[in-house]
Amino acid sequence: MIILKTKEEIAMMRQAGKILAACHQEIAKRIGPGVTTWEIDQFVEKYLQDHGAIPEQKGYRGYPYATCASVNDVICHGFPSKTPLKEGDIVTIDMVVNLNGWLADSAWSYAIGKVSETAERLLKVTKEALYRGIEKAVVGNRIGDISHAIQSYAEAEGFSVVRQFIGHGIGRNMHEGPEVPHFGSPGRGPRLKEGMVITIEPMLNVGTYHAMIDEDGWTARTVDGSLSAQYEHTIAITNEGPQILTTL
Repeated sequence: MIILKTKEEIAMMRQAGKILAACHQEIAKRIGPGVTTWEIDQFVEKYLQDHGAIPEQKGYRGYPYATCASVNDVICHGFPSKTPLKEGDIVTIDMVVNLNGWLADSAWSYAIGKVSETAERLLKVTKEALYRGIEKAVVGNRIGDISHAIQSYAEAEGFSVVRQFIGHGIGRNMHEGPEVPHFGSPGRGPRLKEGMVITIEPMLNVGTYHAMIDEDGWTARTVDGSLSAQYEHTIAITNEGPQILTTL
């Protein structure tokens, strides 16, 4: 079900988004070779607590951590680990912040030290794909316009778009309608209306878009071992254009 939000409710989600964005800024200062994603997870949990917020992922369907930490060939939902990150890795940190019952969701991919040219291009193209999708998140467009903008750009740059995991509506619940695929045809899907709040979160792979799930039931990785990256914002659809809620 698609639940439209009032301007006041969107403002409350923006407050959650600002905490999330500030937390990502702090992660960027700390993450690097020798740091573990477990340490990052511990930092995030304390940071959110200190700012009066809750890590919404922790306990969601039994998920045990405040963040998802997806390294190299892991597409999403990776468990934080005590294995130190090394030079050349890429890692996506994804989190959902609950502030007074209102949620914001954002993922960011980080280069660990100097990375390969391929990894650098993957990060650049994935981030650009996100913003190309956001540009289409305007009243009167359809979800498929966002999907097509992302897919057409990513594939033209030589990367594949993950099908198995998609964006979604968000508000008081982590997953609301509508579904927001990052692939598809323009002019299809639900029409965008003022008050809708969605996540746009393209996941791009160097190789095939197919994913497999580890035995832990959560960790999704590329079937061919190729690198994967993801960038995500929470977006409010307004008559003044798309508003990114997960930024400062």
